[in-house]
Parts: sequence; structure tokens; C-alpha cells
Amino acid sequence: MSTEETAGPAAGAGLRWRRVHPVTPFVRGWAVIVAVLVIGSQQVLDDVAGALEAAGEIGSFWWIVVLAIVLFVGIVFGYAALAWRMTAYAVDDDAAHLRKGVLFRQQRHARLDRLQAVDVRQPLLARLFGLAELRLEVAGGADSAVAIGFLKEAEAQRLRADLLARAAGIRAGKTSPARPSTADAHGAPVPAAEPVAGVDLPVAPPGGDTAAAPGAPGPAAETSSVGGPAGEPEDAPAAGEDVAPPEAPERPVYEVPPSRLLLSLLRLPGLWVAVLFLVGLGVVVAMTGSFGVLVSAAPAVLGVGGYLFQRFAGEFGFRAALSPDGIRLRHGLLETRAQTIPPGRVQAVSLTQGPWWRGPDWWRVRVTVAGYGGAEGSTDESQNVLLPVGPRSEALTALWLVLPDLEVPGGPDETLALLDEALTGDARTDRWFVTSPRRARLLDPLSWRRNGYAVTGRALFARGGRWVRHLEVVPHERTQSLGLDQGPWQRRRGLASVALHTTPGPVSPAVHHLDADEAARLLGEQSVRARAARAHAGPERWMEARQ
Repeated sequence: MSTEETAGPAAGAGLRWRRVHPVTPFVRGWAVIVAVLVIGSQQVLDDVAGALEAAGEIGSFWWIVVLAIVLFVGIVFGYAALAWRMTAYAVDDDAAHLRKGVLFRQQRHARLDRLQAVDVRQPLLARLFGLAELRLEVAGGADSAVAIGFLKEAEAQRLRADLLARAAGIRAGKTSPARPSTADAHGAPVPAAEPVAGVDLPVAPPGGDTAAAPGAPGPAAETSSVGGPAGEPEDAPAAGEDVAPPEAPERPVYEVPPSRLLLSLLRLPGLWVAVLFLVGLGVVVAMTGSFGVLVSAAPAVLGVGGYLFQRFAGEFGFRAALSPDGIRLRHGLLETRAQTIPPGRVQAVSLTQGPWWRGPDWWRVRVTVAGYGGAEGSTDESQNVLLPVGPRSEALTALWLVLPDLEVPGGPDETLALLDEALTGDARTDRWFVTSPRRARLLDPLSWRRNGYAVTGRALFARGGRWVRHLEVVPHERTQSLGLDQGPWQRRRGLASVALHTTPGPVSPAVHHLDADEAARLLGEQSVRARAARAHAGPERWMEARQ
């Protein structure tokens, strides 16, 4: 049972504060503790060795080492206990609250109507203790996330279900002492919860693999209730306490086998450039006999190897599922992450294909979600990935998770034709796309035929790239602003580029080298479309629209 305390006057009336797990400070700061131990032990040993050498006495200094270790352990345990004592969280219908800090006190609030994503993280050390961290991503800058943890894994899952239900507009209920939460009076399990009334899971995506689609026959939907397995859980809520509705069921959509992920990494051009670089270094060393070249090249080799391992470990076991509370993603080898992106929180989608992925027709799908930040160079690239690598059918299924209806006139067949043109078409065969004029070939000789855009009732498609194909899709209501760029060479040739601005993230939509008049027309029309789409967008609490 989680430790509770009553809210003080400054905390706000009616809040029930809970403390995190007592080992949280050690799980968060283990690296610092190990580093201090190593550095401190080396310093102590050096001092003792010097003193022994000067005095020539062995038995008089052993107690210094013991005293230093005991003192350090006491300080660490004392600070950890104080940090745990000063850390607590609370949840109400409007926000999640977190307060922490020993010397500098902090109290943070995450508004649930601005909730962009909910992640359950389990670093390797936390997994050994059976703990997890709940991370709430909200719209509000790169450091706007609120991390609650560490909690017992079952408690973190229940809190996640509670927050998603409240964010959707569903109020928490009250427990009753006469009614067990997960079993009836005879000990029989209560049937699994049905999907929330009024929210239907979409039908199979256009052109996707119907066997993998959420609406198709296949594995039974995974369900879990707030209480966990049958029988009263260890952390069951007390009588009269708020309790969330049962966690919404989910339907698996696709998963990425480790073999495909490994093969996709082996097909990256950067890997083979690094291999050729190493071969060249080996030849130089063999001819000159100097090994200093290898030492100077070690940082670059370690950088490439570290990137490949981080990508493999972060995207290992990738699975996607669909539920009424949003898109659920699970992945990770050493650190596991379970992400939930509520409906309508994706700002933009990109589909990319490198030159060596053309044979199997593999694509990579990434998203921009407000709150993740996820700018280029982010330390955790996997949090913005919707599909690490997959065939075209799975890539279109990933796009369908974000935009179930593209509103293309003519039905599913025309939708598929538009998507095929968006992924692999060019100006010679285009029907829907407006592309760069021929005079743009001097500025972009390789991809001027592919640069272009198309508009549907739901989103704008921006296409480009010949060596590395890329497609960006931006829902109209997520277009926050537009920009018209025209450099001196573009001006001389009557060209201009249009940039679509969303929240910061890995997807940066833009249409390059359009005719200047066409670019101005797109700028005006897209502004009108974005304004109209925002006016008809659903509420932030997505379940309230159907009540």
C-alpha cells in the first residue's frame, strides 16, 4: 500500500498525496553513487598509500578506510531517505501534481487536458526491483514532462489507466468496502472490462494487412483491469478512495521481429561507410606500422557502434496496438518503455526510405508529439518512432493509426492510389501532386521531380527526396503557422519554398522549390484550411464529445 499524507494548505485542499517507492533515489542516482565510490576509493587509497610509505606502519591506518566508507554510506542513505520523504505525488480530475526537492523545493503540475502522451519506463535497474516510472508528456516546451516514480509496476499501470481516463473526461469512481475490485463474493474473477461506450475502434486500414488490422480476426484483445489478477492486490485502494475505470482493452496491430530490425541496421549506408573507413585504416597501419592512427579513429568508431546499439536496444521488440485511449507502443531491450499517445496528439508524421531499403520496400515512420521535444540529436530517438522498419503495408497501417480517414474523394481505391503516388511517384506520373517546375532542376537536380504537395480533406502531404525518399503528412488542424522562404537564386528563377510549422520535433514538413505564385496560393489556402479544421476539432478531453 502506498504511503499517504494529508494535503497541507499550500498543496491545495482535497489532494491525497502519495509517496514514491523508497528505493527511488538509488534507482535514479546509481550512476552518481558508483562514480563517487570509485573516485573516493581511489583518493582514499592514494592517501593511505602515501601515509603508509611515509610512516612505515600498516596497522594504524586501516580504520581510516573503514571510517570513510561508513561515513559515505551514512550520508548517501541519509540523503536518500530525506529525498524520498520530500517526494510525493497527487492526482485530481484536472491535473497530476508532483513535489520534490531537498534544498530547492519544486512543485509541478501536469494539466490532464493538455496531456500529450503517457510513458511507463523501466530502466534495467528498476526492472530488477520490479519498479517503473510514469512519465507525463504535456504541451509546454522541452522540459515540461512530469516524471512520477519510481512505483511498483502494477501501481504504475493503474495510475496510467487512471490518468488516461481522467484526461479523456471520465471521472474516477469510489471503492466500496463490500465489493471486491476484481473478484465476486465466491472468488470468481470479474469479466474483463468492455471498451468505453461510444468509442469504436476503427476498421481495417486501406491497403493494410487485414490480418494485422485491429478489426480483423486474430489474437484476442489484451485486457487488464485496474486491480490486476484475481484476488485483492497488495496495493488495492482503500475503501472510499478514488479508483479509475478499468484499463481500456487493446488490439494488436503490428510488431517488428528482431531479425528484421537487425537486417535493417545492416542495410544502413552509414554502417558500410564506417566499415570501408576501418578497412582503409587497416591498410594504412599495415603500410606504415603506426598504430597511432587507430587510436585517433577510436572515438568515431565508438560513436558509430554506440549509435547502432542504442537504436537496436531502443527499438527491440517493437509492438503497436490500438485502444480507445490512444496508440500504445512497447519496445526496449535494456530499458523497456510502454508509450500511450492519446487520440489527436500527433502533430506530424514522416515516412522515409533509404536507398538500400528499396529492395524489400521497407519504410520508417516517425511522429512529432508535443511534449516529447524530440528534436534532431535527441538522446532518445526511439520515443518518436511509430514504426522502426516495416513493409509498405505496415507503414500505411502506422499512418492510418494517426489518420484513420484521409477524406480522399473516390473511396479506398483512390486513397491507395494517392498514397502510392506520395511514396514513389514523381512529376511524370502524378495525378494529385503539384510539383516543382522544370526550371528548379538547377537548384535541385536530383529530386526536383519529386518535390511537391497534395491536399486531402484531412491533411497536407509534402513529398521530396530522390536518394532518400521522404513524405511528411500534417493534419490541417495541427498546422500552427506557415512560412514562405525565397532565397536569391530562387527569386531569380521565380521559385519559393513553403514551410509548415508544428511543435518542435523530428518531423519538419516543407515543400521545396515551387513556382512562386503556386507557393503563395498554397500559403493562403492552407491557412484557411488550418483555421477551419481547428474550429471543428474535438475537445481536449476526447471522450466528452460523445457524452
